[in-house]
Amino acid sequence: MSKFKSVTSKGIDYSAWDHIEISDDEDDTHPNIDTPSLFRWRHQARLEKMAELEKEKQTVEKEYQRREQKKAEIQKKLREAEESNAVAEDLSKLKLELSELEKQEAEWKKKEAEIAKKEKETPWNIDTICHDGKSKTVINKSTPAKKEVLTDEERSKRQTEFTKQNEKLLKKFGMFRRYEDSEQFLLEHPFLVCEETANYLVLWCINLEVEEKRDLMNHVSHQTIVMQFILELAKQLDRDPKSCVRPFFSRIKLAEKQSVEAERQYMAAFNDELESFKERVRERAQARIEAAMKEVEMEERQARLGPGGLDPVEVFESLPKALQECFESKDIALLQKTVMEMPKEEAEYHIKRCVDSGLWVPDAKKAEGQEAEGAEAAV
Repeated sequence: MSKFKSVTSKGIDYSAWDHIEISDDEDDTHPNIDTPSLFRWRHQARLEKMAELEKEKQTVEKEYQRREQKKAEIQKKLREAEESNAVAEDLSKLKLELSELEKQEAEWKKKEAEIAKKEKETPWNIDTICHDGKSKTVINKSTPAKKEVLTDEERSKRQTEFTKQNEKLLKKFGMFRRYEDSEQFLLEHPFLVCEETANYLVLWCINLEVEEKRDLMNHVSHQTIVMQFILELAKQLDRDPKSCVRPFFSRIKLAEKQSVEAERQYMAAFNDELESFKERVRERAQARIEAAMKEVEMEERQARLGPGGLDPVEVFESLPKALQECFESKDIALLQKTVMEMPKEEAEYHIKRCVDSGLWVPDAKKAEGQEAEGAEAAV
């Protein structure tokens, strides 16, 4: 087997080419050996070795996914047990299980390091050097997306329960800024990578904008788009969103550096969506404020309706100017004089509306007496 001597020229180290399982040394075979057969055997042996390493990688990855899922389930049970004041024995058992899983994480990292070392030490060959030059992200196909069809009522119930159980964690995720912190947090809490988290963050942003806490709204909006991009990546790849956490953060952290045009475009797309989302939040918050104001106005109007169901403000504004001046001055004599001077039908129409709205209480002294009697009876 030929070897290239390590050479450093103009700062470039060619030592990576020292061990390559491909050369014309393979032509030097014994005349009694079938050379093509020997080459085919060597090639097959290389393929089997590569397949074995790939299988080992997939096994370790599956172990990691299973452990993370189990860890999330135990953490959820532990939170529920603590909230329901479960017996100490049950809490101890759950904590012990969680501790065992955390110990297994160290073993997993050791296996991962061993596989990385094997890959690094594997000599280059014709099967590893000759490959498609286009890069791509590979997601473990063992975690397909779970498709569920829920009714609006079921979705609402699930959202309410999810928020109740995880609100503290959701708020904590919303306050992160560094991608490294967000990634680590989601890897530790994979059950948060879901539509319910995105829904909670969107609603939180709208509430913050309504409360005019705009700096905090801008901050949480960033985390909302992070979650939405992960979910969108999962939809595009038809994968479980949990398996898309690492690929997304790898891409976004690379895009943040903007080293190549493709990454600059990805970062620009992220920022464009972030700004569009903030604008939608502002519009939704404004619509909510306007709706709340209308509701308050309706309640105030309902509260001031007179005995005949008319609004005194609306009735007053519809009165002739002469009658408006009578009510403003509270001059009963002037009111009687003005009514007498008006056409009978018109006067009756306006006085009836004034009574139905509570602007005018006929026989007020009698009404006051009845109210006093009712108060005495209540005492």
